[in-house]
Amino acid sequence: MNRNFLVLIRHGQSEWNKLNLFTGWKDPGLTNKGIKESEEAANKLNDFGITFDVMFTSKLIRAKDTGIKILKLLSQEDIPVVEDEALNERKYGDLTGLNKDEVRQKFGEKQVQIWRRSYNTAPPGGESLFDTYQRVIPYFKKIIVPEINARKNVLISAHGNSLRALRKYLENFSEDEIVNIEIGTGEPIFYTSTNGDIKKYDWV
Repeated sequence: MNRNFLVLIRHGQSEWNKLNLFTGWKDPGLTNKGIKESEEAANKLNDFGITFDVMFTSKLIRAKDTGIKILKLLSQEDIPVVEDEALNERKYGDLTGLNKDEVRQKFGEKQVQIWRRSYNTAPPGGESLFDTYQRVIPYFKKIIVPEINARKNVLISAHGNSLRALRKYLENFSEDEIVNIEIGTGEPIFYTSTNGDIKKYDWV
Protein backbone atom coordinates (compact mmCIF):
# COMPACT_ATOMS: atom_id res chain seq x y z
CA MET A 1 0.00 0.00 0.00
CA ASN A 2 1.46 3.38 -1.03
CA ARG A 3 0.33 5.68 1.78
CA ASN A 4 1.52 9.18 2.56
CA PHE A 5 0.19 11.98 4.77
CA LEU A 6 -1.24 15.47 4.56
CA VAL A 7 -1.36 17.47 7.78
CA LEU A 8 -3.19 20.78 8.26
CA ILE A 9 -2.27 23.09 11.11
CA ARG A 10 -3.89 26.38 12.08
CA HIS A 11 -1.35 28.88 13.36
CA GLY A 12 -0.93 29.39 17.09
CA GLN A 13 -2.57 32.29 18.89
CA SER A 14 -1.64 35.66 17.39
CA GLU A 15 -1.44 39.05 19.10
CA TRP A 16 -4.76 40.03 17.53
CA ASN A 17 -6.37 36.72 18.53
CA LYS A 18 -5.41 37.59 22.08
CA LEU A 19 -6.94 41.07 21.74
CA ASN A 20 -10.13 39.58 20.22
CA LEU A 21 -9.76 41.56 16.99
CA PHE A 22 -10.80 40.67 13.45
CA THR A 23 -7.46 39.99 11.77
CA GLY A 24 -7.87 38.85 8.17
CA TRP A 25 -4.85 39.83 6.05
CA LYS A 26 -3.26 42.01 8.76
CA ASP A 27 0.00 40.55 9.94
CA PRO A 28 0.43 40.36 13.73
CA GLY A 29 2.90 37.88 15.17
CA LEU A 30 2.41 35.03 17.60
CA THR A 31 1.92 35.47 21.33
CA ASN A 32 3.88 33.41 23.85
CA LYS A 33 0.82 31.16 24.01
CA GLY A 34 0.92 30.85 20.21
CA ILE A 35 4.57 29.82 20.33
CA LYS A 36 3.72 27.23 22.99
CA GLU A 37 0.86 25.91 20.84
CA SER A 38 3.34 25.49 17.98
CA GLU A 39 5.62 23.53 20.29
CA GLU A 40 2.74 21.32 21.43
CA ALA A 41 1.78 20.67 17.81
CA ALA A 42 5.38 19.69 17.06
CA ASN A 43 5.30 17.23 19.97
CA LYS A 44 2.14 15.60 18.58
CA LEU A 45 3.67 15.33 15.13
CA ASN A 46 6.86 13.92 16.62
CA ASP A 47 4.81 11.25 18.39
CA PHE A 48 3.12 10.46 15.09
CA GLY A 49 6.50 10.07 13.42
CA ILE A 50 5.97 11.80 10.08
CA THR A 51 8.95 12.99 8.08
CA PHE A 52 7.68 15.83 5.91
CA ASP A 53 8.90 16.46 2.37
CA VAL A 54 7.46 19.96 1.84
CA MET A 55 5.53 22.64 3.74
CA PHE A 56 3.04 25.07 2.26
CA THR A 57 2.06 28.21 4.13
CA SER A 58 0.38 31.56 3.63
CA LYS A 59 2.19 34.88 3.26
CA LEU A 60 1.20 35.90 6.80
CA ILE A 61 3.80 35.74 9.55
CA ARG A 62 1.64 33.94 12.13
CA ALA A 63 1.22 30.94 9.82
CA LYS A 64 4.81 31.00 8.56
CA ASP A 65 6.26 31.21 12.07
CA THR A 66 4.04 28.38 13.32
CA GLY A 67 5.12 26.08 10.50
CA ILE A 68 8.80 26.98 10.72
CA LYS A 69 8.78 26.51 14.50
CA ILE A 70 7.25 23.06 14.07
CA LEU A 71 9.79 22.03 11.44
CA LYS A 72 12.66 23.26 13.58
CA LEU A 73 11.49 21.27 16.60
CA LEU A 74 11.12 18.21 14.36
CA SER A 75 14.65 18.80 12.99
CA GLN A 76 13.09 19.04 9.52
CA GLU A 77 13.70 22.74 8.84
CA ASP A 78 15.70 22.03 5.68
CA ILE A 79 12.70 20.90 3.62
CA PRO A 80 11.24 23.23 0.95
CA VAL A 81 8.81 25.86 2.26
CA VAL A 82 6.37 27.35 -0.27
CA GLU A 83 4.50 30.57 0.56
CA ASP A 84 1.41 31.79 -1.28
CA GLU A 85 -1.32 34.30 -0.46
CA ALA A 86 -3.88 31.83 -1.82
CA LEU A 87 -3.62 30.22 1.64
CA ASN A 88 -4.08 33.53 3.51
CA GLU A 89 -6.91 34.03 5.99
CA ARG A 90 -10.16 35.40 4.57
CA LYS A 91 -10.34 39.17 4.21
CA TYR A 92 -12.56 40.77 6.89
CA GLY A 93 -12.94 44.08 5.05
CA ASP A 94 -14.45 46.85 7.17
CA LEU A 95 -14.32 44.66 10.29
CA THR A 96 -10.53 44.32 10.18
CA GLY A 97 -8.95 45.56 13.40
CA LEU A 98 -12.28 45.92 15.23
CA ASN A 99 -13.00 44.22 18.55
CA LYS A 100 -15.36 41.29 18.04
CA ASP A 101 -17.40 42.00 21.18
CA GLU A 102 -17.87 45.64 20.19
CA VAL A 103 -18.96 44.60 16.71
CA ARG A 104 -21.52 42.23 18.27
CA GLN A 105 -22.87 45.07 20.40
CA LYS A 106 -23.20 47.31 17.33
CA PHE A 107 -24.62 44.84 14.79
CA GLY A 108 -26.02 42.04 16.96
CA GLU A 109 -24.81 38.53 17.73
CA LYS A 110 -26.82 36.96 14.89
CA GLN A 111 -25.42 39.24 12.19
CA VAL A 112 -21.83 38.81 13.36
CA GLN A 113 -22.25 35.04 13.48
CA ILE A 114 -23.47 35.13 9.87
CA TRP A 115 -20.43 37.17 8.83
CA ARG A 116 -18.05 34.87 10.68
CA ARG A 117 -19.45 31.43 9.94
CA SER A 118 -21.86 31.45 7.00
CA TYR A 119 -20.68 30.17 3.64
CA ASN A 120 -21.96 32.83 1.23
CA THR A 121 -22.29 36.07 3.23
CA ALA A 122 -19.24 38.33 3.37
CA PRO A 123 -18.65 41.10 5.91
CA PRO A 124 -18.74 44.60 4.37
CA GLY A 125 -15.78 44.95 2.02
CA GLY A 126 -14.50 41.46 2.85
CA GLU A 127 -14.63 37.85 1.70
CA SER A 128 -17.15 35.12 2.40
CA LEU A 129 -15.98 31.58 3.00
CA PHE A 130 -17.14 30.88 -0.56
CA ASP A 131 -14.76 33.58 -1.81
CA THR A 132 -11.94 32.06 0.23
CA TYR A 133 -12.77 28.61 -1.16
CA GLN A 134 -12.49 30.01 -4.70
CA ARG A 135 -8.79 30.84 -4.19
CA VAL A 136 -7.74 28.05 -1.81
CA ILE A 137 -9.05 25.04 -3.72
CA PRO A 138 -7.68 25.84 -7.21
CA TYR A 139 -4.27 26.42 -5.62
CA PHE A 140 -4.54 23.17 -3.68
CA LYS A 141 -5.47 21.20 -6.80
CA LYS A 142 -2.83 22.77 -9.03
CA ILE A 143 0.16 23.07 -6.68
CA ILE A 144 -0.30 20.81 -3.64
CA VAL A 145 -2.12 17.77 -5.00
CA PRO A 146 0.75 16.88 -7.38
CA GLU A 147 3.08 16.75 -4.37
CA ILE A 148 0.64 14.46 -2.56
CA ASN A 149 0.27 12.29 -5.65
CA ALA A 150 4.07 12.03 -5.78
CA ARG A 151 3.79 10.27 -2.39
CA LYS A 152 5.22 13.17 -0.43
CA ASN A 153 4.25 13.95 3.15
CA VAL A 154 2.86 17.49 3.11
CA LEU A 155 2.35 20.02 5.92
CA ILE A 156 0.06 23.04 5.40
CA SER A 157 0.31 25.83 7.97
CA ALA A 158 -2.50 28.31 7.41
CA HIS A 159 -5.58 29.91 8.98
CA GLY A 160 -8.99 29.10 10.39
CA ASN A 161 -10.97 30.02 7.29
CA SER A 162 -8.54 28.95 4.59
CA LEU A 163 -8.39 25.58 6.35
CA ARG A 164 -12.19 25.47 6.72
CA ALA A 165 -12.40 25.90 2.96
CA LEU A 166 -9.91 23.09 2.48
CA ARG A 167 -11.76 20.82 4.90
CA LYS A 168 -15.03 21.49 3.07
CA TYR A 169 -13.38 20.23 -0.10
CA LEU A 170 -11.49 17.28 1.40
CA GLU A 171 -14.32 16.02 3.60
CA ASN A 172 -17.20 16.97 1.30
CA PHE A 173 -18.99 19.09 3.91
CA SER A 174 -22.19 20.77 2.77
CA GLU A 175 -22.62 24.53 3.02
CA ASP A 176 -24.75 24.00 6.12
CA GLU A 177 -22.28 21.62 7.73
CA ILE A 178 -19.24 23.85 7.28
CA VAL A 179 -20.96 26.57 9.33
CA ASN A 180 -20.42 24.44 12.44
CA ILE A 181 -16.80 23.47 11.78
CA GLU A 182 -14.28 25.10 14.10
CA ILE A 183 -10.52 24.65 13.87
CA GLY A 184 -8.50 25.20 17.04
CA THR A 185 -5.18 27.03 17.05
CA GLY A 186 -2.23 24.67 16.95
CA GLU A 187 -4.29 21.50 16.44
CA PRO A 188 -2.97 19.18 13.69
CA ILE A 189 -5.56 17.62 11.38
CA PHE A 190 -4.42 14.44 9.65
CA TYR A 191 -5.27 12.99 6.25
CA THR A 192 -3.86 9.96 4.53
CA SER A 193 -3.44 9.56 0.80
CA THR A 194 -3.54 6.07 -0.64
CA ASN A 195 -2.81 6.05 -4.36
CA GLY A 196 -4.04 9.65 -4.59
CA ASP A 197 -7.28 9.12 -2.60
CA ILE A 198 -7.19 11.60 0.32
CA LYS A 199 -9.15 10.62 3.43
CA LYS A 200 -9.43 11.97 6.97
CA TYR A 201 -7.18 10.07 9.35
CA ASP A 202 -8.22 10.04 13.00
CA TRP A 203 -5.19 9.70 15.22
CA VAL A 204 -5.03 10.44 18.94
